[in-house]
Amino acid sequence: MEQISVQPLLLVLLVLMLLGRLSQPWAFPFSPSLDLDVTPRTTVFFKGVLGSSHFSGSSQNYSTLLLEEEAGLLYVGGRGTLYALNTSNISTPANLTIDWEASPEQKKQCLNKGRDNKTECYNHVRFLQRYNETHIYTCGTNAFRPLCAYIDAERFKFSSGIEEGRDRCPYDPAKGFTGLLIDGEMFTASQYEFRSSPDIRRNFPFPTLRTEEAPTRWLLEADFVGSVLLKESVNSSIGDDDKIYFFFTERSQEQIAYPSQTKVSRVARVCKNDWGGQRTLQRKWTTFLKARMVCSVPEYELHLNVLRDVFVLQGRDAQSSIFYGIFGLEWKNIKASAICQYTFSDVQKVFQGPYMEVQDSKWREYTGKVPHPRPGSCITDVHRSQGINSSRDLPDNVLTFARRHPLMANQIHPIGMRPLMFKRSVNYVKMAVHKELALDGNIYTVLFLGTDDGWLHRAVDVDGDMHIIEELQMFDKPQPVESMVISPVQRSIYVGSHSGVVQVPMSACQRYSSCYDCVFARDPFCAWDGRVCVEISSRSQRSNLTQDITRGIRGCKEKSGNVVHRRRSVMSGDDVLLQCELRSNLATPRWTLNGKELQGYGLNSGYRIGTDGLLIIGARVQQSGSYRCFAVENAVSVLVYLYTVTVHTDPFFVVEPTATTYPPTASSPGVSTTGGPTEPPSPSPPPPPARAGAEFQTYRHMEAVYISLVAVLGGLCLVLSVVLLYVSFCTRRPAHSRKFSQQGLQVLGGSERKRSSHFELTTISSHCNGRPGRRSISVPTFADIGDGFLQIVPGEGQMSPAKTPPPAPPLPMPPPLPNMDYVNGLSATLPSVLRKMNGNSYVLLRQADPEGMSPLYHSFTEELNRILEQRKHTGQLDLQPDESSI
Repeated sequence: MEQISVQPLLLVLLVLMLLGRLSQPWAFPFSPSLDLDVTPRTTVFFKGVLGSSHFSGSSQNYSTLLLEEEAGLLYVGGRGTLYALNTSNISTPANLTIDWEASPEQKKQCLNKGRDNKTECYNHVRFLQRYNETHIYTCGTNAFRPLCAYIDAERFKFSSGIEEGRDRCPYDPAKGFTGLLIDGEMFTASQYEFRSSPDIRRNFPFPTLRTEEAPTRWLLEADFVGSVLLKESVNSSIGDDDKIYFFFTERSQEQIAYPSQTKVSRVARVCKNDWGGQRTLQRKWTTFLKARMVCSVPEYELHLNVLRDVFVLQGRDAQSSIFYGIFGLEWKNIKASAICQYTFSDVQKVFQGPYMEVQDSKWREYTGKVPHPRPGSCITDVHRSQGINSSRDLPDNVLTFARRHPLMANQIHPIGMRPLMFKRSVNYVKMAVHKELALDGNIYTVLFLGTDDGWLHRAVDVDGDMHIIEELQMFDKPQPVESMVISPVQRSIYVGSHSGVVQVPMSACQRYSSCYDCVFARDPFCAWDGRVCVEISSRSQRSNLTQDITRGIRGCKEKSGNVVHRRRSVMSGDDVLLQCELRSNLATPRWTLNGKELQGYGLNSGYRIGTDGLLIIGARVQQSGSYRCFAVENAVSVLVYLYTVTVHTDPFFVVEPTATTYPPTASSPGVSTTGGPTEPPSPSPPPPPARAGAEFQTYRHMEAVYISLVAVLGGLCLVLSVVLLYVSFCTRRPAHSRKFSQQGLQVLGGSERKRSSHFELTTISSHCNGRPGRRSISVPTFADIGDGFLQIVPGEGQMSPAKTPPPAPPLPMPPPLPNMDYVNGLSATLPSVLRKMNGNSYVLLRQADPEGMSPLYHSFTEELNRILEQRKHTGQLDLQPDESSI
């Protein structure tokens, strides 16, 4: 029998444990030091993104961007095409284009190699940078035979012949790649050839350099994400102490404390003026060193080991520079992202620390003597004073030590020893960072984070705590963000993806419609001027502006926000849903009735407060009154909805619908910063107009006038007409219900959902044949259904009257809630109507467009199940529902 290996079983067990923890919200507790799931304050879908411009040419995969602020041009590298776009508005038609497709012969050879004709056998532009004042240098994969070329920047044309790019650009468009052009020298890092090992190279001028593979391989399955030049030549008169840093993820070589993880994040460095060794390390780097970067939360056993992207925010010097990294998990079926920030001073300390070496096939810290000059250091004036003018003059023992000791023993930890931000269920893939001066005189760091499904998160660092101002849907179809660049001059972000490029402003202040909305956002770009929310940089006079980044509560004095007022007339016994969708995902609803706060958390309270509204359970006459919904955010309550509800006992009562939106006034109900709001006396519900009773009284006063035979005959005719209409209505209604039952089953039937009919909702009585009316849930929408009751009238699918349809099968109870996260304020209309038939079950009647529905219809399902369960035990359920029930 084969021996069972314990290590794979342990690995599977650890993965399952992590999956279980990540799938449960309580696996990530909150702590004073780190919020382990930052929620975006607002969600803006594609059609609601303000001030955006879009560009989409004939190509695809806009993965390479080069921004030149002075020229006002954004150079874009796509699949088989290069573009020069106007930075002020990328959608202007006067854009320059260079076609650079792979030849048919090369595409055929690519297919013969077994590559994918839909993705790989094209010329994907991977490198696009300024070469000198007149030319731009670019490289492309060219269907697995890379090419490079010079572009005349003024004419935007190829200026010379095409060059071989095999050592400068990867074959595979999916391989990680980074490159820099510095003073006419090209530095790149990738897996270049089809079966080659990853490599860091200087491509030109001669001599070219690369990393070592034997006896100690310096890179092991490395996946590169970025690179940067830092000018550190404080001790050199000619700048040869400048270093280039490369960021990547590779397979772990050393022993780590987490056996379930096989990858580690690294930063490596080489000296810009490294020329290789004379005999040892010929045409190889003599200054290559690498160290491990850590981004984890040890107290929660959360270790993110895959580096996805970096952004370097350079300071006045290398010591003050900071770089940010996006980290994730190596298991692709788990979405999680963390942002860690590091100082280059900490990086330099690690590279000045102890080395690692291989002992007994394992990496251990080296404790022996380190030769002089220190291996991995650049040549400076100090070395030249000792007769060492270049790396070729270094002693062999120094170069031999450098070959065998590329790895540093110490790890690079983030600022504060913890991530700056963590986000569950999101994969950040690209980022850009900007510093913005706020109204309080402080400079805040704003992060722009692109996701793998085409969203852009805008977050601000407030004293070490991250606040996500908003999340923006960049593209109408989900697709990864492939490139991102920020323009401080244009105050714009440019985001590239598979389908095109989108330009969005750094902030859309006009989206905030009230003072509290503007202040709650805590947006460093925006402030309230007394009438509208404006961008601070657009105002020279700022004394009248209001902003509060640190707390998000101070400065608003007037009653802010428009209050929506609706009148509702409902039947006694109905379950009524008063909708209150909140715009902010961080806000919570608070309800009052006639100035008294409602605590609706039990079945016996008569109320249930959900994230999308207030459910009145079994409406009673004493529940009539003025209902107010407040959005509570940052301990401030702001009135957003006002309902005047009237509960009637007369089944034939009908009132015309009304809905009013009141602008803010000094006397209108508004805002409170502590407990409940200070409210004016609630208007009493308007009394029902005299209808049936008044008509009956009038009839009695006129009785003496109509004693004649004409009056008797007229009365008989009237009674007969009413009886006929009554009988006709009650005999036809089951047929309607039967037809709706069949259509409703199609709506709820999964595969038949798209074939469902459209339904019409009208007002009816809930009594028939003396039978107590089946209670319904009356639900308003933003379109304002009105003050009435709902009837479902069948549209299509008429049945032959000669055939009697079989009785409709009983409807199952609503399905259990999925373990999903929803946010408030995602839909302009209420997507579903909850209707209870015969007291036995609730049905979700969805609209015809399921794609546009808000996820908020799930909020009351669990509560309704409990209501039904309670009524079953108390004997309130009708165990034999009639055929009109669904």
